[in-house]
Amino acid sequence: MLRKLSVIAAAAGLLVAGAAGPALANGGALEAKDVHWSFEGPFGKFDQAQLQRGFKVYREVCSACHSLKLVAFRNLGDKGGPFYNEKYPNSNDNPWVKAIAKDYEVADIDGETGDAIKRPATSADHFPGPFANEAAARASNGGALPPDMSLLAKAREEGPAHIYSIVTGYVTPPKGLTVPTGGHYNPYFPGDLTSAWHGSHEHVPPGGFIAMAPPLKDGLVSFDDGTKSTLDQQAKDVSAFLMWAAEPKLEERKQTGFAVLIYLVLLSGLLYASYKAVWRNESH
Repeated sequence: MLRKLSVIAAAAGLLVAGAAGPALANGGALEAKDVHWSFEGPFGKFDQAQLQRGFKVYREVCSACHSLKLVAFRNLGDKGGPFYNEKYPNSNDNPWVKAIAKDYEVADIDGETGDAIKRPATSADHFPGPFANEAAARASNGGALPPDMSLLAKAREEGPAHIYSIVTGYVTPPKGLTVPTGGHYNPYFPGDLTSAWHGSHEHVPPGGFIAMAPPLKDGLVSFDDGTKSTLDQQAKDVSAFLMWAAEPKLEERKQTGFAVLIYLVLLSGLLYASYKAVWRNESH
């Protein structure tokens, strides 16, 4: 009897798997591309040169639409950040950070008149957004609201690989797919294209429509360190920078975790040695 039940259960499992397979193959987004990052693994670290290049891509391209409102200018000079320098343990004193901040203007209130004013940013200020408010952002982007990028790399399941895949994943839409006005087909962008697909519903293309046009292309940004500015390189660098922005204390967290592991190993050894010493002459 048990053997019969097992066979029935196995057959039911195969039927469910068979039904689920085609469903996953139709629609949905493609898995993110496999990218190697320097900060992967328990001992991984951010590549400072890459962070600097990524910041430049964000500054010259992405910041036109996307805010970074949770990041302060001084964070750029924190340990592990793109402009950290051990000569300036207080990142507020970092000259590179000060110079970057001065290029921005932030909203403030005149202390004497109470009027709203604009002033040059300081190291303590946060990155100002590109739009005055959500309505202005939507009006400038065909009704779409560009997401803030402060935590974007952590908010997506596939992390920076998701950003990299979106930026490098734009392709010509397949024949039979109607792309709406202002939309762009991207197989790595989540969505359901069933209603826009005029072919077989068993072969709906993966991905979705994204309001953002392809933001990067070869040579769009000039890198100061001489790195060739390809689309692929720009995408990797800005994805790494956004990962740092989302988790600037990543390296410290890893170092703390490693120190805790060493402490636990030593403590375990000490407890075992104590146990052997205390019960050495006792019969068990």
